[in-house]
Amino acid sequence: MNTHPYEKQLLVHTNRMKATIEFIKIVNDLYYDKSVELVFFRNQLMDKNSSQILGLHEYAKKFLEKPLSIYDSLEIAKAIVVYGLPPAKLDIGKLAYEFNLENTKASNPLGFLIDKFGTGNPMEPIKPRDVVLYGFGRIGRLVARILMANIGGGTQLRLRAIVTRDALDANILEKRAALLRNDSIHGQFMGTVIADTKNKALIINGTTVQMITSKSPEDIDYTKYGIEKALVIDNTGVFRDKETLERHFNAIGVDKVVLTAPGKGIPNIVYGINHLGNDVNKINVFSAASCTTNAITPILKVVEDVYGIENGHVETIHAYTNDQNLVDNFHSKYRRGRAAALNMVITETGAGEAASKVLPSLTGKLTSNAIRVPVPNGSLAILNLELKKATTLETMNATIKKAALDGALVEQIKYELSDELVSSDIVGCSAPSIYDSKATIVRKDGKHAILYVWYDNEYGYSHQVIRLAKYIAKVRRFTYY
Repeated sequence: MNTHPYEKQLLVHTNRMKATIEFIKIVNDLYYDKSVELVFFRNQLMDKNSSQILGLHEYAKKFLEKPLSIYDSLEIAKAIVVYGLPPAKLDIGKLAYEFNLENTKASNPLGFLIDKFGTGNPMEPIKPRDVVLYGFGRIGRLVARILMANIGGGTQLRLRAIVTRDALDANILEKRAALLRNDSIHGQFMGTVIADTKNKALIINGTTVQMITSKSPEDIDYTKYGIEKALVIDNTGVFRDKETLERHFNAIGVDKVVLTAPGKGIPNIVYGINHLGNDVNKINVFSAASCTTNAITPILKVVEDVYGIENGHVETIHAYTNDQNLVDNFHSKYRRGRAAALNMVITETGAGEAASKVLPSLTGKLTSNAIRVPVPNGSLAILNLELKKATTLETMNATIKKAALDGALVEQIKYELSDELVSSDIVGCSAPSIYDSKATIVRKDGKHAILYVWYDNEYGYSHQVIRLAKYIAKVRRFTYY
């Protein structure tokens, strides 16, 4: 008797789910036992369920325009277990895609990995580094979430302390814990956060993070808490130039400082673009630039390198932020005093000038402005560019797609295929720059392009902060994207 097509479809689905569950177990075992993190075209696989992982494979099919199944990923994952690696971060989607290319020489996944990485240790062992969050606002809490959710075996960055200005009685400590535990935009923290009133600490996923009260950086002795050579991530927004940020070095136990805002007199870094141009052995204070600068410069670099930019304008449609008023009230800046959740507010941005600091070839070529809009997160940058070399819509999209798949900017650029993309869809994306391929406009003569770049101005930027922090702290694992 012939099986009904529906029964066959159920069997196919059941087998795919079984393969996905086996894949999830390998992903978790590699991460917690070997500090080997697998991602799928830059998408995190940890804490993903079977349906989400199958959804990522469907996205990959459209992105690559080639078949790629969970079985392909599972075979590569099994080979990684056998092959053995030091602490590493590997894009298993890209590895599976490359193995399936017709010109692959290896006959099996293990042989493919040996051909790709060799038989020796590709990287020297790394020493974990202590991290202190100086300030605990929107970016500070998201950085804390990401660090603690991805701590694994603790072989890279270890969040050891958080510094705030308020006195830490039981009530305030519990409020701090609650703000980390619950977030109106990013949802609940996938773990546990307990306020330890006796020791003035937060117990995050069973790990103690000391809470420290201080009104100035100089007053802190971090070594009292067992913290040595700390990397301080200053997210207060109070200290924004070299002189004031160097006050952190008057504390005991501080080695490096990263500012989560544009800084004066210090290197402004967009990780993936200009981080290699600054010697971490000689420089102690860095800026992670702004969320907008991190969003636009990856796309601007690709366009500048391939086509050249004569001039352009950057218009940022930005979510409202905490420096605006909830209701109409006095503000030191024009228009920002009007109710943020009720108005579109034209305001200034230094994104154009900031981009030229990261990409000096664009100096004097870009103007910029911003409109704050009534959404709490999720922003859009519109790049209106005059090009030196003519192109077409299809070629421009192919250029960005290639950069998102291969090269130095694969962590920074996500190539979006959806016809239905809106701002809430990009919330929670770890890439700072999300290229909307369906919105691209290229003038008929090919010399004028309008590119739409989405970004989660909180979460995507926080990931860039952590990427920079890992580079400065010299705890970047062996990576393959």
